[in-house]
Amino acid sequence: MWWTYAVLSAAFASLTIVLAKVGLRGIDSSLATAIRLVVALAMAWGVVYWRGTQGQMQGLTRSNWLFLAASGLTLGFSWLCYFKNLQLGSVSQVVPVTKLSVALALVMGVLFLGEHLSRLGSLGALFIVVGTVLLII
Repeated sequence: MWWTYAVLSAAFASLTIVLAKVGLRGIDSSLATAIRLVVALAMAWGVVYWRGTQGQMQGLTRSNWLFLAASGLTLGFSWLCYFKNLQLGSVSQVVPVTKLSVALALVMGVLFLGEHLSRLGSLGALFIVVGTVLLII
């Protein structure tokens, strides 16, 4: 079932890019990021309450809070950079470079989380990097 959500995530992410590019016309990229964040925040909390999982907040550990907060900060920086990039460049330039995050996340998973990357997985990550280079030259 995980792959269904992965495909839906990719589909929504691609639509997000096109909608953001149009929405950035004539406004500051930081303002656009803030608007996007408010909408995403409202939607995320709406889902939490709809699913009734808000009670789980009581069980969060200090580690949960620390790493989720750090992840939130890096997400914010990522979005700020992404929207500025999208405003300055074309979708065909910006998206391939940002998708290097896939290869970088695989490497970080191996280095920091002790995950295993198969030879085929390593080859796939290499193809992502090579494909990115080919798309931007």
